[in-house]
Amino acid sequence: MNKLVIREWDQSDRPREKLIEQGRRALTNAELLAILIGSGSRQETAVELCRRILNDAKNNLNHLSHMEVADFCHYKGIGEAKAISIVAALELGRRRREESQEEKPTLNSSRRVYDYFKYQVQDLPHEEFWVLYLNTACKVLEKQLIGRGGNDFTPVDIRIVLRYALQYKANSLILIHNHPSGTLAPSQADKQLTTKINEASKIMDIRVNDHVIFTDSGYYSFRDEGLL
Repeated sequence: MNKLVIREWDQSDRPREKLIEQGRRALTNAELLAILIGSGSRQETAVELCRRILNDAKNNLNHLSHMEVADFCHYKGIGEAKAISIVAALELGRRRREESQEEKPTLNSSRRVYDYFKYQVQDLPHEEFWVLYLNTACKVLEKQLIGRGGNDFTPVDIRIVLRYALQYKANSLILIHNHPSGTLAPSQADKQLTTKINEASKIMDIRVNDHVIFTDSGYYSFRDEGLL
């Protein structure tokens, strides 16, 4: 009986599709390795080949990480290019462990927001609108540039703001934009946009903690001024 290759498997059993549909943590080590090599040999699928390699390494990724390109090339179905991909991926994992975890800042005041972000928008000749996405402890999950405009206007798509909030699983947001003119006071358009984002976020149970306007010499906080 002919052996089924991976592309003939049920879609939910294919490693790439499984990663997309169920997330990276749903995959076995063999399935993750199989994604790296792409294909096996006529005798075995990529997943079966990777199970055999892992078995020879006592199913221990630390043992596997000691293998060199030549060691992987001993397996039928693993050429130099595939071996290099595996070694490179394992080395990235080692370097990740080696690096110290960067401490995410806690942004629970307008001053902390300003100190954290001022160099991002300092000296810009145009407006930029950014959103900081925070977890429940007000630590930064991610920052995202939403719009870039002229001297006094930046187009902002509220749907994009909220799409990123869902993607990053944010509990709250901090809105940021700069005024190249040096004027700290918010415009009527700034106030209207803040209200729209705040109301839209409430529907998704996401809090807008602040909207901070930056200039090169200071900042304006909607929260501090009682506008949020």
